[in-house]
Amino acid sequence: MTDNAAEPTQHHPGTLRHGRYGVEAAYAVAAEAELPTAAWEREVARGLELGLPAADSIGDRRIPTFSRGELPHFAGINTFLKAPFVEDVRRCGEYDVAVLGAPFDGGTTYRPGTRFGPQGIRKISALYGPYSFELGVDLRESITIGDLGDIFTIPGNIEKTFDQITKAVAHVYGSGAFPVVLGGDHSIGYPTVRGVARQLQGNLGIIHFDRHVDTQETDLDERMHTTPWFHATDLPNVPPENLVQIGIGGWQAPRPGVKVGRERGTTIMTVTDCVEMGIEAAAERALEVAWRGAEAVWLSFDVDCLDAAFVPGTGWPEPGGFLPREVLKFVQLVSERPLAGIEVVECSPPYDSAEITSLVATRVICDVLGCLVRAGHLPSSRSNAAL
Repeated sequence: MTDNAAEPTQHHPGTLRHGRYGVEAAYAVAAEAELPTAAWEREVARGLELGLPAADSIGDRRIPTFSRGELPHFAGINTFLKAPFVEDVRRCGEYDVAVLGAPFDGGTTYRPGTRFGPQGIRKISALYGPYSFELGVDLRESITIGDLGDIFTIPGNIEKTFDQITKAVAHVYGSGAFPVVLGGDHSIGYPTVRGVARQLQGNLGIIHFDRHVDTQETDLDERMHTTPWFHATDLPNVPPENLVQIGIGGWQAPRPGVKVGRERGTTIMTVTDCVEMGIEAAAERALEVAWRGAEAVWLSFDVDCLDAAFVPGTGWPEPGGFLPREVLKFVQLVSERPLAGIEVVECSPPYDSAEITSLVATRVICDVLGCLVRAGHLPSSRSNAAL
C-alpha cells in the first residue's frame, strides 16, 4: 500500500470495496454514500406537480412535461444554480444563501461589459449541479439558496449606485442570509463592504483576490474600480490592517495605490509569494491578518487574479496570475473559517471566450459555499437568529 492510497476503512467504514483510491478520491467516494437525497426527491415531486407528468412514452416517470428544476441543464430560466427566484426580497432571510446581482460597469477605466456579469454567471451556472465530488457536499441537500435578481443600479451615477448596493447588501446581511454578490466591476467593493460594516458591532476584515491593489483615492477624478479599498478602509470599523490582498502584480498597479497601502499598513501577497510559501501557508497568513480582532471577514474575488489565459472576459487581464487549481485551493482553505459573504467581480461576458470566465466565477462561488457547508458554517446560526 502506497502513501497515496487509502485503506477501505479510512473514511466511512464499510463503504469502500478496495484500497486503490487516492486519499481525496477515497474520501469523496465514501462521503457520497452518506449524503441524503430528500431535497432532490422534493424537487422531483414538485416538478411533477407543477410541470405535469411526462408523456406516456417517457419511461423515467420522474421527468415532468415542463422542466422544473436542475434538469436538463440546457433548459429553464436562468437563476444562479437554478435556485428559486425570490421576487419578494423581504423574504430573503428565509434562505440560507441569497444571490444578488450588481450589474454595473460605470467604474471601469478600460474595457466595460461587467454590467452583464450577473447574466453571464447565472447562464453558465446552469451547467453545474449542486454536488461536488471532491468536497463531498451536496448544496441542495445542505442549504437553501434564493436568487433575488439584480440591484437597480444607476448607469450614469456611481454614487447613487453605491447607495443602492449598500442598501441591498445591508438588507440581505441583516436578514441573516449569506450574501453572494455577482458583479459588476470592482468599484462595488466599497458599497458592499459598507453595507456589511453597518450591520456589525465590531470590525470587518477583507480578503481580496486581485492582480491590482485598488487602493488609490480617485482615478480619472472619480471613485472607480481602482479605488474601493481606499474608501472601504476609511470606514470606522474596517481597519486597513485587516485588508489582505492576494495575487497583486504585473504592469497595472498604479503607484498611488501602492503608496496608500504602504502608508496604511495593508498586507500584500504576490502570486510568487503564495506559490513559493505554498498555498496552505499563504491561506493561513491571509486568515490570520483578516481575522485579527475582527468580528467578520468579507471575501472579494476579482476574476483577473487568475492568469489572463483563463479569464479573457475581464476588463484588465494580466498575464502571470494564479492557475485555477491554485486559486480554488486558496478559496477552499479561506472558507474553512466563517465568512460574512462573497462578491465576485470583473466578469465581462462581451470579452469572454466560450464562457470560461463566467464558469470560473461560478466555480469560485460554489467552492466557497461547499467549504462553508463542510466546515459547518452554513447554514449559519446567524440566519436562524435573524428569523
